[in-house]
Amino acid sequence: MNTRRTQLPWGALLLTALAPAIWGSTYIVTTELLPPDRPFSAAFLRTLPVGLLLVLVTRRFPAQAEWGRLAVLAALNIGFFQAFLFVAAYRLPGGLAAVVGAIQPLLVMALAWALDRHRPGQVAVVAALLGVLGMAALLLSPSAAWDPIGLAAALAGAGCMAAGTFLTRRWRPALPVMALTGWQLLGGGLLLAPVAWVIDPPMPSLSGVQILGYTYLSVVGGLIAYALWFRGIARIPSVAVSSLGLLSPLTAVVLGWVLLGQAMTGLSLVGLVAVLGSILAVQWATTRRVPVLPEPR
Repeated sequence: MNTRRTQLPWGALLLTALAPAIWGSTYIVTTELLPPDRPFSAAFLRTLPVGLLLVLVTRRFPAQAEWGRLAVLAALNIGFFQAFLFVAAYRLPGGLAAVVGAIQPLLVMALAWALDRHRPGQVAVVAALLGVLGMAALLLSPSAAWDPIGLAAALAGAGCMAAGTFLTRRWRPALPVMALTGWQLLGGGLLLAPVAWVIDPPMPSLSGVQILGYTYLSVVGGLIAYALWFRGIARIPSVAVSSLGLLSPLTAVVLGWVLLGQAMTGLSLVGLVAVLGSILAVQWATTRRVPVLPEPR
């Protein structure tokens, strides 16, 4: 029987791609606008206020049977992921942390194979590996420090985000996107609150620029970006969504080059092209072939 390749929703892909692109601006906002040495406070302020706001505005409660799954998703997508992310960021060079995080598409493929018996195609696997290699060429330096705790945190963070992306798609919570986003941000923020309280130093008096930075992280990096991300998960295969996460470190590199004058070598440019090629190849590979039925006579 003849088959045809279905088309991915490219409009949804472009909107979803805005989320990791926004997250890629977090580094420059944090280093240039926020007070130093308060990573968990930044993560807490990014998530809980807008999560509470969305819950109050949408006024949609999960069904009783969904509370457990929603708690798992909030922990994986927001709470644990943000905590591991900042531990890795403080103990590893940013390039090494990003290279480790680039394995997320491979982890999603492994979960789909193990739990759904959905064997990944060779093109998708090769494209995902190309993304890891491209990220290494773009960001990894020979002097990178291989801190064991930092590496473990980076791997755990990648695993949390991959599992959260896969399970959000697999479970398909019945809540509307904005309510689902609000409950996950609220739950993740509540998990981050004691971590920020215990580990970070007290918050100083904030300047107008610092307040603007926290507002950007919360409204744009939290509410808008996560709403786009969860909307995309509902419409796009989980492997395709996960590969878009590579745009986050790529955006951070481009912003550092444009706004801060950070140098880019020829190898970095090769890596950038390889990462973009990997993302496009994964999108193409995750389209599926379906039978073409004969036209009625």
